[in-house]
Amino acid sequence: MIVLAIDPGPKQSAMVVYDSGWPMLVDFRMVDNDEFADALKRGDINAGVEPSHLAIEMIASYGMPVGREVFETALWVGRFIQAWGGPHTLVYRKDVKLHLCNSPRAKDSNIRAALIDRFGGPQSIKKGGRLYGVSKDVWSALAVAVAHSDTTARRVA
Repeated sequence: MIVLAIDPGPKQSAMVVYDSGWPMLVDFRMVDNDEFADALKRGDINAGVEPSHLAIEMIASYGMPVGREVFETALWVGRFIQAWGGPHTLVYRKDVKLHLCNSPRAKDSNIRAALIDRFGGPQSIKKGGRLYGVSKDVWSALAVAVAHSDTTARRVA
């Protein structure tokens, strides 16, 4: 299955196109939200392949006060789903942490380490690193893609 995974933000979001059959990253980058929503409506994400499913990180409440950026991000989750118009799954950060690190207390660095263990380090292209160029929020989008793909495959099998 080819999954489009998004780690949404209030102005920019990270996107990953992930092929769980290989498994490999087909495309990844940071995108401007307005431009990306328009591209989703047109069905034009310029990845060279057509994703069949959208997995998007969803915001969850843990009882702490939140600011404007969290609400703006939640708005973008809905806008991306609407623009996509196809099958989608909301993926919660806690589930990603449990899946990749077996702990709900895992930090971003633990998730990154788990992904590096799985795919190999982010070496140069000459050294064949499959994660070359992955940085910042793209790690989170990749984690969403992997967690979604793994748990979907487990349910289907």
